[in-house]
Amino acid sequence: MAQVPHEVAPELFLQGIAASDGIAIGPAFLYAVQELTIPARPPGQPNVEIARFISASERARLELKSLRESVLLRIKGEELAAIFDAHQMMLEDPLLTEKVNTKIASGLTVEQAVAEATRELAELLASMQDELFAARAADVLDVGNRILRILLGLPDTALNNLQAPAIIIAQDLTPSDTARLDPELVLGFCTAVGGLTSHSAILARTLGIPALVGMGANLLETVKLDDSLLMDGSTGLLIVDPTQETVSEYREIKRKKDALMVGIKANAQSEAHTANGRHVEVAANIGEVETALEAVEYGAEGVGLLRTEFLYLSETRAPDEDKQFEIYKEIFNVIGPRPLIIRTLDIGGDKPPSYMPFPKEMNPFLGWRAIRMCMDDTGLFKTQLRAILRSAVGHDIRIMFPMIISLDELLCARGLIAQVENELAEEGKPFAKNVPVGIMVETPAAAILVDVLASASDFFSLGTNDLTQYTLAVDRGNEKVAGLFQPLHPAVLRLIKLTIDSAHSKGKWVGMCGELAGMQKAIPILLGLGLDEFSMASRSIPMAKHLIAKLSDERAQEITAHALSLPTAVEIEDYMKTVLAELED
Repeated sequence: MAQVPHEVAPELFLQGIAASDGIAIGPAFLYAVQELTIPARPPGQPNVEIARFISASERARLELKSLRESVLLRIKGEELAAIFDAHQMMLEDPLLTEKVNTKIASGLTVEQAVAEATRELAELLASMQDELFAARAADVLDVGNRILRILLGLPDTALNNLQAPAIIIAQDLTPSDTARLDPELVLGFCTAVGGLTSHSAILARTLGIPALVGMGANLLETVKLDDSLLMDGSTGLLIVDPTQETVSEYREIKRKKDALMVGIKANAQSEAHTANGRHVEVAANIGEVETALEAVEYGAEGVGLLRTEFLYLSETRAPDEDKQFEIYKEIFNVIGPRPLIIRTLDIGGDKPPSYMPFPKEMNPFLGWRAIRMCMDDTGLFKTQLRAILRSAVGHDIRIMFPMIISLDELLCARGLIAQVENELAEEGKPFAKNVPVGIMVETPAAAILVDVLASASDFFSLGTNDLTQYTLAVDRGNEKVAGLFQPLHPAVLRLIKLTIDSAHSKGKWVGMCGELAGMQKAIPILLGLGLDEFSMASRSIPMAKHLIAKLSDERAQEITAHALSLPTAVEIEDYMKTVLAELED
């Protein structure tokens, strides 16, 4: 996506992917991965080298535990903290230990063995040409470098050298790096690689830090330490050595935005209505109690997506019914009378818990995951359904199944709910009755079949992250095709329109819980398409309500009609920039 910079003396312009909104102005801090030089030394006795590996692995385990606790303390996000659970699993992977031990037995030092073993594992994953495996390859290298650094007796510097507010410039930021980002010092960050759904982009949106990703190798070749930078997280623009006039212009834009946000947030507790008075529900995507509290703070009218997989990924064994009951109940109590959609377990080859045997798959996004895995392991699935129905008593809860692609799947899943209801009734346990059941529309198959699925689905929710990926055949985290991941691509918008029109024709409502729902550039189009519910990151809610209030249904429909008439994503993006500029006036 990066463009060749062109000089407009003395300014230099670089373009990347806008990953997190906001304007940042400040000096550049160049972050480079710590150099780990393997010493040239004769190997010791194999048992001595293996003992050093075991000791370093234990130290790495303690560091990862500390990082996880740090993330929970500062960010209040179980979902992000779970990244380090995945690192812990990699650290304890028998294949890594076996490879290291084999290489030590062959005459290598422990440092050489660790470096070669992690490199081979990463190459194996990366060679599968799948975005998720490529992401796991980066994590394997991160874990290997941690062990190697400990073996070399080096401190964990990460981003600790950052002593004053600055904009971070890096090739990439690993989970270990991003865990140490201090919002008080990090004005924003720009990375050469990455996409909208990379760890660093997700973290930036969680913290409210401006971020640009996928800027290309030219970023590191151009920006120098302490260069004066100006970045715009809404457009993806990075300006090197901006003129004073440019800085003044953007400071004024930032001042107006900040002032606007104060007023917008103050009014965020009110319901969202269009300019002609139609109510549109604006909800939040959450993952645990902490994000439920944040949703209420930012004015969520409900929860459009409660993710449950992180309850499973953060454990060493599958959580039992009573534990799930207590956790769900605590979250439901925070949300109170507001409607809440809970998505059933969505784990698979990309998010395998350590205690479950998952097959190695060439394409885990297309493999054994979500509802497919749940229908094969009905014991696990029914345990979750029992906990949901029991904890839903006295609350407005809806159940949502992920990755449904056929009516047969949906009917089978609903059949299990009926079984669970009968079992709970026989046991005399209180449970919520007549809980609405819906599905996520995240594949083209589901979008095309909405009129058929409507016979067994009470509602639909568009999962646009996966829908975009599957529709465009683009790995959403693959840096080589990151520029092709276009949520406003005409094909994606047509599938969204088809979903909404088909559902409405059957009297069913449609929400959206993908990233697109919180994007300012998409909100007018989605409003014009007739979307009934927008669900997004909590921090995006005040602005979403503000935009909706500025648009009448008639104006939104005009904007949508014109956007759908445009043949390319670029033209739609340019048109929506004009629309947003008009709405700001």
